[in-house]
Parts: sequence; structure tokens; C-alpha cells
Amino acid sequence: MTTQERKSLWGGPATPDCFLTAFARRVTEHPDRTAVVDADRSYTYAELAAWAQAVSADLATAGVGVGDRVAVSRPRGAGAVAALFGVVLRGATYVPLDPEYPVERLQFMIDDCAPRAVITTDDTRVRYDGPLVDIGRAPAAPGTPDLRPVDCDPTLPVYIIYTSGSTGWPKGVALGHRCIDTMAEWQASHSPRPDLRTAQFAPLNFDVSFQEILGTLCGGGTLAVMPEELRREPARLLRWLAEHRVERLFLPFVALQMLAVTARPETLAELSLVEVNTAGEQVVCSEDIRAMFARLPGCRLVNHYGQSESAMVTSHILGPDPYAWPHLPPVGVPLPGCELLIDPENPEDPHIGELLVTGHPLSEGYLGRPELTAERYVTIPTSPAGHTRAFRTGDLVELTDDGVRFLSRVDSQTKIRGIRVDLLEVDAQLLADPDIAAAATVMVTTGAGHAVLRAAVVPREGCAGPAEADALERLRKVLPDASIPASVTVLPELPRTPSGKIDRDAVATLISEDRSRRRRERGRRA
Repeated sequence: MTTQERKSLWGGPATPDCFLTAFARRVTEHPDRTAVVDADRSYTYAELAAWAQAVSADLATAGVGVGDRVAVSRPRGAGAVAALFGVVLRGATYVPLDPEYPVERLQFMIDDCAPRAVITTDDTRVRYDGPLVDIGRAPAAPGTPDLRPVDCDPTLPVYIIYTSGSTGWPKGVALGHRCIDTMAEWQASHSPRPDLRTAQFAPLNFDVSFQEILGTLCGGGTLAVMPEELRREPARLLRWLAEHRVERLFLPFVALQMLAVTARPETLAELSLVEVNTAGEQVVCSEDIRAMFARLPGCRLVNHYGQSESAMVTSHILGPDPYAWPHLPPVGVPLPGCELLIDPENPEDPHIGELLVTGHPLSEGYLGRPELTAERYVTIPTSPAGHTRAFRTGDLVELTDDGVRFLSRVDSQTKIRGIRVDLLEVDAQLLADPDIAAAATVMVTTGAGHAVLRAAVVPREGCAGPAEADALERLRKVLPDASIPASVTVLPELPRTPSGKIDRDAVATLISEDRSRRRRERGRRA
């Protein structure tokens, strides 16, 4: 395909500072400002920097050098933040491993990334023959530490993050300074203020955690570490956000929806939020979300888009009137240094096609997977912005006046009787029912090989949930026949992936199990 056949969207040039330089500047300018709040303990910028220096020194003693990998298996908290900065100050590559993962999965990641050292706690469950480093407590910080990071080579990997793989085992992706420096500088400058008080909500093995941590600490803000038990307790989470005066929040759509369902006017009045960022899956502007932001006039909603392979790619700020928001807002325009290309399905409609990402966000490829790297990271004719290598996202998008709009996955497009169906559109219509708190539509294949839509809903607290016939009848009034699910199953909650997204494969399994149970019950009654 020639360059002329691909539509391009360019975010403009970017010349970011190294994020370590930006962090060191904040330490020098405001050493006594609070950097991290973790449970009942807070750490100043000077204390955090001294802790990171101590970690870096321990790694040097363990033989870690520039370009080596260091796996970190610690719970979210100030210690994990100090470990991140300590690893990168050393010029090494940070590999986050969630200690809550199954031990077999952790072991696979350890073996796959072959770290030079592992930072962990005494009760680690993984087998590793190399140096085990316990970072201990934060040391005393006499004065302002003099941070001297290694030179930030734009290609030097900052972190390796593991993402789901088609083999059943995860695959590692290394992101370099060019990508992460651009993201950190953009986040600090894009928000209403660079020094916002931000919740650390995301799991550390989810790339949004780097936005939370680096976007905050490189801007001079305060990072408040959310207690893990609040992740699935939206009422308590709202109270925690108010008590800690959190101004910026990053979370996936399903968590945002549950917050909106739970929020009461008096609770919202106590919040200090000025920015909520959602990413990881398409946001649906439900009536609950609209009502929530209507009661937060000083807070904006921002839709982000990216992949593990390219971190932050686009952003879209929704307008000031929540009731004017579209059901499915666009994912927006590219960040500085990022170029987007549309590889059209139909040359006669060049505005719709697979999205290709190139420029600063691009990683080098998959760790130890040259065949997959060659398949997804492709050579292209020189783009309008001068790029020759791009990542195939597998996402079908449309280029609109508001930037890019996500449509579906290219590799799993949902078609019923030859008609493309937007699962998110079905979700949005289900969420229009005031008795429904959450919804997910999935495509399942019957024993005869036919594709069938089915939906699952979570009733609002105090509601029994909609009768299946009533829910389907309401959908028939607003959707074409091909978009009507064959069934609507009521579940107590929607299963989620470790990063907080809706796990649609698990939803399909629960629906199938529920239908099998009901068939058995009917058989016994007969």
C-alpha cells in the first residue's frame, strides 16, 4: 500500500526532557514537598530520592549495570515507587511482577526476562538463583540528595511489561526512554496543573501505573497510594478519594461506571477531583456517568488510548456539558511525537481501517519473539511525518473531525448474519435502563458453529435486575435485529482482568454456565 492511500494524523514534534531529569529538578526545587502518601506514612521528595539512591546502590553491589533487567515483585506502595526510580537511576530496566499473580505465571515471567537481580520481599514464591534484593525501609534523608542518573539514551529500555499472549502465556514488551519521557512530560503539562494530587490506583504490571507515578512525580505532585481492598468497593473508594483530597484519577471504564452508580450528591460535593482519565477499554457515557460529572462542574473527563506495545497514543477531552457527550466518545488525537496511520479495509473509504502507530510511542518489539515482532511491527513506506516502522494495533478505527473513533478489533470483528455489530453500542443501550449498573455483551459460538450474541448485566443495588423478556423488548425498540442478544443473564458482578477491564471471555463462560444450570433445573422440574 502506498503512503498516499493511508490517512495520517500527526501529533507534532516532541523533544521531552528525560523523566529522571524532571524528577531530580522537583527534588531540588521542593525537597520537603510530599511526594508519596502510603497508608499512614508520607514521604517527601528528598526522602523518596534518598530511598531510590539507596536502592540504586544496592543494585550496584548486586552487580546490576546499564541495560540489565531487574524484576520487582512488591505490592503497590512507596517502596515499589522507590524501587522503580532506583532501578532506572542505575540505567537498568524495571520489570514489574504482581505478587498476587499465580506462582506459575510469575515463574514464567522471571524465566522469560532473565533478570540480573530481583527486588522482592522475604516471602517471595518464585525460584531465582541470582541476587535477591530487599530494599528495606526509607533511609534518613539529610539535606537534598544529589541525584545523578545515567544518561537517558532514548532507546534505553525503561521497563518491560507483560501483556496477554495467544499461547496462554504472557509476552514481554520493552518501552524505551523516548516513549516514556514523552508520556511523562505530556501528562504533567496536559493536566490542569502539573502538581496534582493523584491516586495510585492501577496495578503495577499495568502500564497506566507509569502514567500515575511519573506524570505526578515529574510534575511536582503528590501520589496517594490507594489501599488494595478499595478496588472493588466503590462506596469506600469515594470516601477515600474525598479524605485524601485526590484531584486526579486514572481508572478503566467499568470502575468509573461503578463509582458513578454508587456516588451520592453529598459524596460528590466532598470530592476535590479536577480530572478523571479513563483508558484500557472504550468508555460508554452512561446516564450515571453523565449525572456524576454534572455534579462535578470543576472536573473534566479525558478518554485515553494506547497499548502495552506503544503506551499512550491518543487523548480526547470531553466537553463541559455531560449531557451533550456521545454514547461512545472518540479516543481523540495523537500525543506529540506520535503519528497515526489508517490502513483502510476498503480503498474507497480511506477513513476506516486498522490503526497503525508510529513515532515516539513505538517499542522495539516483543522480548524473545522475533516472528511475532516481525508480524506486528512492520516496515512501511515513508509516512507524511517521515516514519518507516509502525505497530499494527489490530484495532479497527474511523478517522473523524474529533480525531480517531474506536470501532472494534480487526482480529475479532463481530458479525451476525454478515452484519457488523458494535458490542459497545449494545452495552450502552443496556446501561440506559435505570435498574442496570453494569453490562457486557459477548459473542459466543454454539455447538453447531453459529455466532450468537449474549449479554450479561449487573443490577443496581436494591434491584432484582430486569426480566430478560423486558430487557430484550426494550433493546428491540432501539437496535437493529442483528444487534439483539439471544439472552440477557443477570450476574452479581462482571469479572475483570488484573488491570480492571471487563473480562469478556470470563463473561461468556459465566453466561454459558448459567444457561446450563437453568437447563438442568428445567429438566428436573419436567
